Amino acid sequence: MLFLFFFVASIVCGQLVYSWGFFAHKEINKLAVMTLPTDMVIFYKKNIGFVSEHAVDPDKRRYASENEAPRHFIDIDHFSKDKPFKVMPRRWDEAVAKFTEDTLQAYGIVPWHISKVTYWLTKAFEEESVDDILRLSADLGHYVGDAHVPLHTTENYNGQMTNQRGIHGFWESRLPELNSKDYDFLVGKATYIESPLDAAWEAIEDSHTALDSVLSFEEDLTLEFPSDNKYGFESRGASTVRVYSEDFSQAYHARLNGMVERRMRAAILMTGSLWYTAWVNAGKPDLEKLNNATLSEKLQSLLLDLDKSYQGGKIKGREHDH
Repeated sequence: MLFLFFFVASIVCGQLVYSWGFFAHKEINKLAVMTLPTDMVIFYKKNIGFVSEHAVDPDKRRYASENEAPRHFIDIDHFSKDKPFKVMPRRWDEAVAKFTEDTLQAYGIVPWHISKVTYWLTKAFEEESVDDILRLSADLGHYVGDAHVPLHTTENYNGQMTNQRGIHGFWESRLPELNSKDYDFLVGKATYIESPLDAAWEAIEDSHTALDSVLSFEEDLTLEFPSDNKYGFESRGASTVRVYSEDFSQAYHARLNGMVERRMRAAILMTGSLWYTAWVNAGKPDLEKLNNATLSEKLQSLLLDLDKSYQGGKIKGREHDH
């Protein structure tokens, strides 16, 4: 059973603004550790605090780097409304040749970035670099988590095109806040993935397939619900904030029939499997030798700088919390 995570909502310019619950990314990485084989799990359990807490670093990095935002999503329906996965090549060079790199960067590169980070993690295992193994493991779990969110696969990422603004945070934050204690996160053991790129694309395709239900179920339920019962107000610390009412949220969650839980489960298993794949591809180095290693001062300094950028900066790139 998982603890409920803390969900924060605030009203800015009269609109609901949600932040992707850091809980979800942290839990995906934490639970992915439990999927690993014996030769890996001792090292990862020793460092479970790091890979969990730093699962949110890619989101923080969006405050420091303009190159970060596209790594979290792909607006696949920009390229075709009917058959986007037939139109879009899976290989990066073929996609660039067809659409240009600038266009791909504008509409998101998450599947390719998952493949790239898996490769980087393989090199980190080969070099037995504790800094890079832990940093890249944490990052990889974040991008895998993002790929499993249906609203990370569309131009209509926050319902802004269909008068459903706020649905992004509703699906990925409010629903787990209310229901994660009942989710089953025993997902089995990590398995070797022959093609991380294909696995990333399959995750995106599964997420995009669920998108129609994410949008249409909320739209239908809005028509059925009394207008004064869709939203409510809750106390959050010293503030009173507007949120989707518990009645509306639970009715929507029931209509989705386990979708949020399934996507989180899939993200957990894929994260562990990609960690395992990178380790296998590196020749299965003995991680026991690294059990007593500590983080370098350089990495610790970089992480402190990242926190400063996050706390005092402004998101670079797309404003919404992809």
